[in-house]
Amino acid sequence: MGIIQNKSGGEYILFDSEVFTNPDDISFSVKTWANRSAIIGFAEGRGTTFFVDYQGRELVLRHYKRGGKVAEYIDDQYFWTGLARSRAWREFKLLEYMQQVSLPVPRPVAAHVERQGLLYRADLITQRIRHTHLLLNELENNSLQQGHWVALGGMIRRFHERGIHHVDLNVKNVLLDEGGRFYLIDFDKCSHRKVTTFWQKSNLMRFKRSLQKAVLLNPEIIFTEQNWNWLLQGYNTAGSQA
Repeated sequence: MGIIQNKSGGEYILFDSEVFTNPDDISFSVKTWANRSAIIGFAEGRGTTFFVDYQGRELVLRHYKRGGKVAEYIDDQYFWTGLARSRAWREFKLLEYMQQVSLPVPRPVAAHVERQGLLYRADLITQRIRHTHLLLNELENNSLQQGHWVALGGMIRRFHERGIHHVDLNVKNVLLDEGGRFYLIDFDKCSHRKVTTFWQKSNLMRFKRSLQKAVLLNPEIIFTEQNWNWLLQGYNTAGSQA
């Protein structure tokens, strides 16, 4: 890993030196990537996430944006409480840990924090997981089989067994690849905490509400109690094997 700090002390970059062998190539500017003709796609969410090509790697560039009522007043700034507590630094380090213990998450590539007095802005670059689709898309196609639900439950349990609390566990933050493997993405504000059944059960129920909400928004989606029981089967079996 490498760290860059500018002379004024207000800008910090943490990066994977195996990916960015030349630190001068690192950029968090959409304009810079556009000038390189490297933008290959984008996705809308809380702000726009851009997909860029870097030496044959597909990378994901995300600028941290606020949500909820606060976003009406402060778009992309956060209160400075130290570099280690900044959104980008924490997410990069958490992703790095999860990669080390072989959890299915994106590889962190670079984190950027720019401090201005009591506030800061931040960006994160991860490596895109190829040949994947959002779980929401699979639900809309009603293409999930029993094995998928079991595997999905097992995947969630793996994170819980490692003490990973995903604060926004929902159908838009789960990916499925062509081989039937699930991944979790977007770990902003997530944490590595002591394992307890209390938050694990709460996290599972949050995910179930996300599935139910997807059905309310699109009645063509089929989600039944049998589907949920299959997911719990995978979750409980993975736990008994841990």
